[in-house]
Amino acid sequence: MRRSFLAIALCAAIAAPIQAANGPKGTPTFDPKSISSDIRVLSSDAFEGRGPATAGETKTVDWLIAQLKAGGLKPGGTMKNGKRGWTQAVPLLRSEIKGPIMASVDIDTNGKPVSLTQGGQAYPHAEQRVSMPLAQGEQIAIRAALDGSKQVDIHDAPLVFVGYGVKAPERHWDDFKGIELRGKIMVVLVNDPDFETGHGDFGGKAMTYYGRWTYKLEEGARQGALGVLVVHETAPASYGWATVKNSNTNTMFDVVRDHPKDTHPQLEGWIQRDVAVDLFKRAGLDFDALKKQAQTRDFKPVELKGEQFSAKYAVDSKVITSHNVIAMVPGRTNPDEMVMYSAHWDHLGIGQPDARGDRIYNGAVDNASGVAGVLALARAFAKAKPAPQRSLGFLFVTAEEKGLLGSEYYASKPVYPLGKTVGDINIDGMNMYGPTRDFSISGSAKLDLLDDLIATAKNWNMTYSPDSRPEAGSFFRSDHFSFAKRGVPAISLDSGDDLIDGGVAAAKKLQEDYTRNRYHQPADQWEASWPVTGAARDLQVAYALGWQLANSREWPNWSRDSEFRAARDKSAKDRK
Repeated sequence: MRRSFLAIALCAAIAAPIQAANGPKGTPTFDPKSISSDIRVLSSDAFEGRGPATAGETKTVDWLIAQLKAGGLKPGGTMKNGKRGWTQAVPLLRSEIKGPIMASVDIDTNGKPVSLTQGGQAYPHAEQRVSMPLAQGEQIAIRAALDGSKQVDIHDAPLVFVGYGVKAPERHWDDFKGIELRGKIMVVLVNDPDFETGHGDFGGKAMTYYGRWTYKLEEGARQGALGVLVVHETAPASYGWATVKNSNTNTMFDVVRDHPKDTHPQLEGWIQRDVAVDLFKRAGLDFDALKKQAQTRDFKPVELKGEQFSAKYAVDSKVITSHNVIAMVPGRTNPDEMVMYSAHWDHLGIGQPDARGDRIYNGAVDNASGVAGVLALARAFAKAKPAPQRSLGFLFVTAEEKGLLGSEYYASKPVYPLGKTVGDINIDGMNMYGPTRDFSISGSAKLDLLDDLIATAKNWNMTYSPDSRPEAGSFFRSDHFSFAKRGVPAISLDSGDDLIDGGVAAAKKLQEDYTRNRYHQPADQWEASWPVTGAARDLQVAYALGWQLANSREWPNWSRDSEFRAARDKSAKDRK
């Protein structure tokens, strides 16, 4: 079957017309049927959800290499015996929970008038300790330990609420106020203190990196906390509990670190908002009132008195090797300068079953669609005559779903120097429906690359719409961020929110349905009814931008007030 799918995709690509009906002269068109066919293959059950270090990875990498070879690309991976291969090996720490998880909060009522029902028995004025179990995936989502622990055995650890868990000296903000957290569990809110008010010391609704749950785990480790529990709320997290459950209760990965305890506390997890509210109430605290206090500089940590957290489970961890796939089109005059396109090939693999019993997380939109898009671009550039002046790279990274790990590894150990990387154009999810009147990028960064994209998109009468939900922190949630934080101009291209057929209302309805019912769920599957014409048009814009960059002497940079400008300027000597 795989050979027939390869043939269909290749023939469709060849059959596509070369000249665009609009846009710059020479911009190819992209066949929606070919894109859809590639998505169908990659997101089929045969690829087992494309989990890193699984049979699904082997099938995915083999399929990608076969497609790239057939499309006329050159291998762009690491050197071996004087020749470039198709891959870059990515060593990862693979960690999973073995056996049952026993997690609970012990509540000491101490004669308080607390109404507690446990195991069907009521204790209205109990002077005793009652253990309240927390079910994995329901009340709590515990991640497999990434600090090197083989066994987690936490007994009666105090719980401390630390607000948003932010320590930002440049903003004169410290949620910890010197509290000792060793041996304690940190309970923390997701997003920034400004999320609900829309104004304050963190720039309003747009999420900073301080709002990302990954930062909060890292800060917990820096503070010496035994564990961190992030309180899940749908609006500030930008996704529902199903996403939290499916993303955190399966196998975890991390880059191999010399000192993992510096980055990871022993316990990392999420708890449902209702569980947190209940725990606060039993400790005599008002969750909403404390949350409001946490939105101010004056907030001080609060211990949940009379409550202790316990958890016990075994952890199986080992170092495995996954792979980034890299292809290239060599530049004819400046081959050492690289314009990069990227997309992550991985998804969640096989995990917890949904209500239908489906355990395969196919990841059709996220991100088989992005892979299909970058693959289509690679094929088109390989056919371009003459070849572009600069080289073009096509990077398919692993373990994005585990924390941008494949792109992080590439950016930390680049195959091509970052100082001579013109920019990264990332695709993480494409528009499976009709064309939009506009386009967007993830986040609200200011950079020359965006100016170039805005000018290019005008050829298709498309306008730029800023990220409509910067509070979701999308800028920090996709692979371009690994390049950006090292100074490389990088964007993640998003479809707009104004469909030519249906307008803003139709686009919003489709997006909300996907986020609620498909995102990081087994239901993210290929659909034969998708027209994919929106993705085909967006790829023309992405191609035209890359072609312009690859045939110019332009070196885009960040705005002068960008936090990434200094890192880019440090490598200026590489571009002389």
